[in-house]
Amino acid sequence: MSLIIKGFIQTSLIDYPGKIASIVFFPRCNFSCPFCFNPEMVRNSEELREINPEEVFDYIESQKKWIDGVCLTGGEPTLQEGLTEFISEIKNRGFLVKLDTNGSNPEMLKKLIEKKLLDYVAMDIKAPLKKYEKVAGCKVNLENIQKSVELIKNSGIDYEFRTTVVPEQLNKDDIKKIGEWLDGSKKYFLQQFRPEKTLDKSFRGKRQYTPEELKELADSVKSNFEKVDVRGI
Repeated sequence: MSLIIKGFIQTSLIDYPGKIASIVFFPRCNFSCPFCFNPEMVRNSEELREINPEEVFDYIESQKKWIDGVCLTGGEPTLQEGLTEFISEIKNRGFLVKLDTNGSNPEMLKKLIEKKLLDYVAMDIKAPLKKYEKVAGCKVNLENIQKSVELIKNSGIDYEFRTTVVPEQLNKDDIKKIGEWLDGSKKYFLQQFRPEKTLDKSFRGKRQYTPEELKELADSVKSNFEKVDVRGI
């Protein structure tokens, strides 16, 4: 199986909405978001222990009575060539699968959706399109981002869009532009920026929005989504 796993959390109550799930972490990402709170998965992941996929399969099989599904995150999971085969193994064992993605690989996303291998997709929306590359910290194929958004919205499976909000990068006007772009989507979450551990060390200790400010930002786009909420406050 052509994929690399560099992290595994056996049980989580918060990563798959309404479900008890195990979390699998894949290394490497094609974005360089300075605020990323999993920097060890983006850079220097070779220093982490590699986990055999069988270790994941054995554990979830042994916990079948208590675990509902598996959350795939990273890094960026869709960069893994063997992702389809890996998810198929999980699905064959009767588990739900949630994918966390930056939306940069719509071809892989389309394949997974068409093969009915996903039950929930959470796509990170970095910024309004005009600011996307600045916030993502790299060159971004915006056409692919928009393709992924449309694929997810029309997939028929449960999904959410979410944005990590750093005051220095995104303001109320930016959030409103995201709301207009994603208008009519199901769920949108604003995530609190965590300054303790970031990919760009200069972002450590930077100001967060207060809980009140974050809720105000969420309120500004409530008309664009079926559900809007905040996380991490």
